[in-house]
Amino acid sequence: MSPFKPRGDLQGNADVKRQLLRSTAFVRAAKRIAGKNPGLLNDIEAALELLCEDAFHPRLKAHRLSGILSGSWACSAGHDLRSLFEFVQYQDSEAILLSTTGTHDDVY
Repeated sequence: MSPFKPRGDLQGNADVKRQLLRSTAFVRAAKRIAGKNPGLLNDIEAALELLCEDAFHPRLKAHRLSGILSGSWACSAGHDLRSLFEFVQYQDSEAILLSTTGTHDDVY
């Protein structure tokens, strides 16, 4: 397709290439962004490729969320562009479920 490394069997190995699973909400949000500003799709794709390779790469600024989004993670896909995701098991391996994407105000 990070400096803080969480503990736990699903989230602790930054060297594992994870499969990306796109939710319908994520696809809808990406299409909405493409309609408003097609150039941002390149930023999203670059961030997703990096997320797949190393979810904790410093450029992504991946961090756990709290409150009503507890259990989810967020990463930066550009200046004011965020993607929300969760670590999940999928077909006996680690995967990343992409929840949504958009501006900071859109996703939080």
